[in-house]
Amino acid sequence: MGYLQHPAREDRPVRIGLIGAGWIGTFHAESVAQRIPSARLEAIADPALPAVEALAGRLGVGKISTDAEDVLNDPDVDAVLISAPARFHSGLIAAAARAGKHAFCEKPGGRTVEELDAALEAAHAAGVVVQFGFNRRYANDFAAARRLIDAGAVGTPQLLRSLTRDPGSPDGIANPERIPPGTIFLETLIHDFDTLNWLNPGAVPVRVHAVADALVAPEAKEGGLLDTAVVTVTYSNGAIAVAEANFNALYGYDVRGEVFGSAGMVTAGGPQATTATSYTAAGINADTVRLNVDLFHDAYTAELAHFVESVKADRDGIQASAAPKAPGGIDARNALAVALAATRSAQTGLPVDVADIAVLSPAEPALQRVGDKA
Repeated sequence: MGYLQHPAREDRPVRIGLIGAGWIGTFHAESVAQRIPSARLEAIADPALPAVEALAGRLGVGKISTDAEDVLNDPDVDAVLISAPARFHSGLIAAAARAGKHAFCEKPGGRTVEELDAALEAAHAAGVVVQFGFNRRYANDFAAARRLIDAGAVGTPQLLRSLTRDPGSPDGIANPERIPPGTIFLETLIHDFDTLNWLNPGAVPVRVHAVADALVAPEAKEGGLLDTAVVTVTYSNGAIAVAEANFNALYGYDVRGEVFGSAGMVTAGGPQATTATSYTAAGINADTVRLNVDLFHDAYTAELAHFVESVKADRDGIQASAAPKAPGGIDARNALAVALAATRSAQTGLPVDVADIAVLSPAEPALQRVGDKA
């Protein structure tokens, strides 16, 4: 008896081109090349040729360039991973869309809502997948907190909190003058703004009040540095949220979230490397995490794996798995609007209505809780 014919599913890897080979771009490249079997790192582009050559040599990538256009125009590239500086993000998304490439973009999606909207319109017209790098959604503890919220554990959210304290040293911030103005809102707290939006589904931020200063490196304030901030966000469902950030936590990298509501509370995150804690004559001690790529190692990988799966499903015309919804254009837009409102509020000292920045829509419907009318 001969073999029976059976349709075989084609299982080509998603071919990804990296644009931006800095700190986070390098880590993403390693994830694609070493930790996501369904993807292949096809090409790398960055103006710093020595960095590109070193990364490509280590990961076995044959195509390198100092020009992102080479990656965008490569017919062998299915999708691009954008980890260039923030000022290039929206332009690269739009260029990728025009080239028919799917795009994973680090945050923020743009420096203004207008330039992000233009990029999203280009992506929509091209029908390409666009996902943004809000990695906390993929961290096990934050994802578990969201599932508990979905299950009704907190009831109706009333108070929310999210914080980011970057690891520091007794010497303070290295080269604070090199940190661009607005970084604390547009590149640090934007993670917290997305987390708060995501943990309060169906609601949109309506008012923002920010207080910020250079408390770690006061000598750099004249150049525009703000290294410490607290932001209050009021939501359309009445919930009140607080986001805070500091650039110099001596004890380690500390990221936490909390949602308190009518039925209870959920929390997520913390600086501990493990749950192992020693209790000795010297006191109580626990190891802490010092790098973002350590604290969120698996989350960074999971978000890219989700993107690859979405691209693969689109390419092959199949249904993607029932994984949680990836952070897309509306999520990026809502978080950016809060960041821009916080920037304006810190400058004026006054609360800012988010509607003065942009008209927002919820990224997903409000939860239907037990006893709610459909």
